[in-house]
Amino acid sequence: MELESISQPALEQIDRLQGADLVVGVLDADGNGGPAASAAMVREVLPKFSDAARAVLIVDDGAPGARLDDQQPLSVLYCKLSEPNVTTEASPQTIFEAYQTIFGLSGRIGARACGVIASDLRTVTPEWIDRLVRPALEMGFDLVAPLYARHKWEGLLNRSVLSPLSRALYGKRIENPMGPDFGLSGKLMRRILDDYADLRRGSPRQPLASLASIAIQGNFQICQAHVGARTHPLAEGTDVSSLLAQVLGPVFVDMDRHAAVWQRVRGSQPVPDFGEPEPPPAETGAVDVRRMIDSFKLGAANLQDVWSQVLPPTTLFEIRKLSRQPPDQFRMPDSLWVWIVYDFALGHRFRAINRDHLLRSFTPLYLGWIASYALEMENADSAAVEARLERLARAYETGKPYLVSRWRWPDRFNP
Repeated sequence: MELESISQPALEQIDRLQGADLVVGVLDADGNGGPAASAAMVREVLPKFSDAARAVLIVDDGAPGARLDDQQPLSVLYCKLSEPNVTTEASPQTIFEAYQTIFGLSGRIGARACGVIASDLRTVTPEWIDRLVRPALEMGFDLVAPLYARHKWEGLLNRSVLSPLSRALYGKRIENPMGPDFGLSGKLMRRILDDYADLRRGSPRQPLASLASIAIQGNFQICQAHVGARTHPLAEGTDVSSLLAQVLGPVFVDMDRHAAVWQRVRGSQPVPDFGEPEPPPAETGAVDVRRMIDSFKLGAANLQDVWSQVLPPTTLFEIRKLSRQPPDQFRMPDSLWVWIVYDFALGHRFRAINRDHLLRSFTPLYLGWIASYALEMENADSAAVEARLERLARAYETGKPYLVSRWRWPDRFNP
């Protein structure tokens, strides 16, 4: 892989390292004491590994070129991991560009395992790093996905779409398939770099959607690690429509690329997890359900022409019926939500309308789901929330034949 952001002198220094067992990449080194705190955490973790005598920490300092602080047993490489993004500091494109640099450097170093920390460093602890990299370094796993301690209003895009969709498509119950924090084996890193090189030849501006889908399709060993609470606030000015377009676009492209794989998958299986779950953090703020329902109703009134390009008449009828419900009775059935998500994936595939316009029109529907979930879970404890999300995930699996049928025969299957 080309490493344009790394200066030649720095690459020569890296080559003189003569290898390392572990590479840890930190995307956000500004909080909690900066690079020094990151280095201190990695140094604290290193003695716990039986075989890892040497490690390299990569931190993003935003400056062109690179410089290497070469010390034993931990060297620190300061470099520019990705180009800044004008829309959001943590867009999928920006994060994955940083992943590519970290993986490319890990491959050049010859690391046996790699950990990526993309969350706000103020919530990261040495235990995070330990739990994310130990299974890849010492236990034969290729991908270690994070399990975050979240209160019921956090991570709703992941909980409503990304996780249950990935589970239904690929048959593995991974709670956070898009991380963004991961542990990886050297073998999986090489596979991801090869896959990304193939993707760039076909569509140079489109990032990979998920490391998990690559690992699943390649029959790599996958596990999850409990790492605790996660904080990574959106950049100021980020709006929901932009976020949905940035996140769902690559996911739907990934579905198209790997349709031959996921259409053969039936059901799902759990993956091993490590570490002890932590209690979710205290809830902060309240969900503005009224505003979300108003947005849903406005969309139902004004976006019928757009939605009719991708949603069947029966779904449009159910949406109109839901828009007439009193706020306290507003509930979106799981089957309706699943069909909406699947139909938007189909509309994206067949380019029924401009893709960006399509994804942005998803916003009122997504806000409607959040409002329904919030009303239903207002007084629920964490166990009830998990049970509720499990029912939703099973609805994705139950509805998968609908997706497969419409994917294969779009003109013949239109209920």
